[in-house]
Amino acid sequence: MPEQDNEKTRQEADQRSGPLDGLLVADFSRVLAGPYCTMLLGDLGATVIKVESPAGDDTRSWMPPDRHGVATYYLAINRNKRSVILDFNDPADLHLAHELATRADVFVENFKPGGLKRFGLDYDAVQRLNPGIVYASISGFGTAQGAYVRVNEPYG
Repeated sequence: MPEQDNEKTRQEADQRSGPLDGLLVADFSRVLAGPYCTMLLGDLGATVIKVESPAGDDTRSWMPPDRHGVATYYLAINRNKRSVILDFNDPADLHLAHELATRADVFVENFKPGGLKRFGLDYDAVQRLNPGIVYASISGFGTAQGAYVRVNEPYG
């Protein structure tokens, strides 16, 4: 997998400041809503650690256009971020994911509802590890029984 960061990018990321300077964001998101959210947090000065699976984020291959074999969409939406590859099925990597959640000020994820529970990275588990965490779970479909959960319920 091509390395996203170059020395200049790393130096600029280390020297930026903004209203969120000093905050650590654990980015467990992918594709659009979550990465866009964490991109904005990084733009405002937060330190963002993007967690990717060993296969990498799906958007790395959304081409054309690309730069050195990596989709420009991926490069743009993941600017101002550091990335780490973690395999949640590997106990050592899962421990590192829990450690990141423990240290973070903000945790952002957009897995399918309940998708992180089996790894102990759902809200309840992370909140036990880190009571002060701001946990943002972004879903295009909600967390209940789907878009039509209220069809038969009275309005209000």
